Amino acid sequence: MDELKGRFPHQGSALLPALYLIQEEKGYISDEAMEYVAGKIDVSPAFVAGVVSFYTLFHRGPTGRHHIQVCRTLPCALRGCQDLIAHLERRLGIKVGGTTPDGRFSLATVECLGACDTAPMLQIGDRDHGPLDARAVDALLESLR
Repeated sequence: MDELKGRFPHQGSALLPALYLIQEEKGYISDEAMEYVAGKIDVSPAFVAGVVSFYTLFHRGPTGRHHIQVCRTLPCALRGCQDLIAHLERRLGIKVGGTTPDGRFSLATVECLGACDTAPMLQIGDRDHGPLDARAVDALLESLR
């Protein structure tokens, strides 16, 4: 953490990279990790928690190896994201917020992922996929098995 802070002119600028590194190592960002980072860059734990809850790329708990986040904002909703979500729930055998028993997939809905031109879309890890229909989702899931 100290090495990371040294790369930025202001301590607070290290927040996002620090959170990203923690998540890469642990798989998610715990309360303890947020408190640690807050102390290192001299901000409140509440501030760090606000940042973690704002960005969809950060997770507060364990996720599946392939974490699927389906965009549900207006452009995706108008183009059928609810059908996509229902299809994923059926195919994976889990509800939104769940993880498959083998730990391979987890499913979440999120606000805008900034890819409205490819609606309806989803993100797995840090890769966007869209526009999607049930057939494209099936092919995508098969490629990840």
